[in-house]
Amino acid sequence: MQFNPEKCRIPDEIGKPFIDPEEIWDFINQTESTPDRVREIIAKSLNKNRLTMEETAVLINTTDPVLVEEIKEGARTLKRNVYGNRIVLFAPLYVGNYCVNNCKYCGFRSSNHEQVRTTLTDEEFVRNIEALEDDGQKRLILVYGESPKYSPEFIAHTTKLAYSVHKGNGSIRRVNINAAPLDVEGFRIVKEAGIGTYQIFQETYHPEAYSWYHPANTIKGNYEWRLTSMDRAQQAGIDDNGLGILFGLYDWRFEVLAMIRHTNHLEACFNVGPHTISFPRIKDASGLNIDTKYFVDDDTFEKIIAIFRLAVPYTGMILTARETSEFRAKAIQYGISQIDGGTNLQIGDYKYHHEETEKNSDKQEDQNLHREQFKIGDDRSLGEIIDELLDNNFIPSFCTACYRLGRTGEHFMEFSVPGFIKRYCTPNAILTLSEYLVDYATPEVAAKGWKVIENNMVNVDEKFRDELLKRIERIKAGERDLYF
Repeated sequence: MQFNPEKCRIPDEIGKPFIDPEEIWDFINQTESTPDRVREIIAKSLNKNRLTMEETAVLINTTDPVLVEEIKEGARTLKRNVYGNRIVLFAPLYVGNYCVNNCKYCGFRSSNHEQVRTTLTDEEFVRNIEALEDDGQKRLILVYGESPKYSPEFIAHTTKLAYSVHKGNGSIRRVNINAAPLDVEGFRIVKEAGIGTYQIFQETYHPEAYSWYHPANTIKGNYEWRLTSMDRAQQAGIDDNGLGILFGLYDWRFEVLAMIRHTNHLEACFNVGPHTISFPRIKDASGLNIDTKYFVDDDTFEKIIAIFRLAVPYTGMILTARETSEFRAKAIQYGISQIDGGTNLQIGDYKYHHEETEKNSDKQEDQNLHREQFKIGDDRSLGEIIDELLDNNFIPSFCTACYRLGRTGEHFMEFSVPGFIKRYCTPNAILTLSEYLVDYATPEVAAKGWKVIENNMVNVDEKFRDELLKRIERIKAGERDLYF
């Protein structure tokens, strides 16, 4: 990673904002959408070129139903061309929910005395990792409240502990982090533990809205500190960054364009855009009581996802189990490339629910919002999600090859921006699916899975095909963790 001082203002200790609300609103209010212009922009994106602020604003301002459908169709085509049929799967594991902040939309907020506070002990943490491995999970995102309890040293410790747990053929091969912004030294400590992506959501990019939702007397109340967090992460050597917006806090048009501005900033400063972009919408939470003025309906949300897919072709796009299974199935078409599966947000409950599932086939008990951050909409097991993906000829993927081979940050951009990453991702996805089919799938799901692999062999680069078939046989014979 090379820093470009001539293109970027280096943030000082407090941080200088690079989001100019007036600039963003000017793009939105002064950009016209015409059929010819919309189609020209879609064509540019299909050539795997990043869109500018003005071009993204054109798509934002498109309201003609025919043109909106063309935007969605363009996103569908781009998704197939760049990512193929694979869908990356992961699981969130909440480590602790102590929090010094008081965000008005969050069940973890400090003023919510109904929230049951806890932090997993090492023993509890290991038992939950084992339960996740028993289900076939290979990729985790560890989630922490913002509290002195969750220092960089603690995050590094739990990361290393997660990697150390092996049960049967199970192993965690990538640990991503969703935690508070750190200073440069803190990010260095976490990096040394071998993390994958460090994920920080700005929540809302509008400074005044941000101040209203995040009281000034809290750590999170510092807009600039949060906004420049990924600059510090890059300076510490963490070159896989995850950005996110919590839709429903402010006007979605502003938020979309502000995130494109953030992407431009990272590319200009570090030659690296976001590794992932996440799309949470506000969902019910313990004691939630905020205005619904800016809530985003399903049709608009589909459009948002399609616009992001066209605007930033190389970036992985995450849609979590906040959304229903029906909506996630739609969103996958428009550009979503990563989803969580078998999600349980109640701290420490993966082990409990795994044991209960072994006893009977009942679904988990009703969600207790006083024990989790928000209500989830898709409570299906990992196996059920994989079954549905296979029914639709998708390749469920647990691949971690790029991270482990150093294809991250600027190196990942070199591969993914022109679309070459698909050359590696499809065979690696097939290899991780093969492991799942051998180790965890029911006979019925395994039969579907092998058929999907057969169907998707045509999408594998000929240079890899013969070797891929050999490696599948090696997996069937007992080898694990094979990748290109």
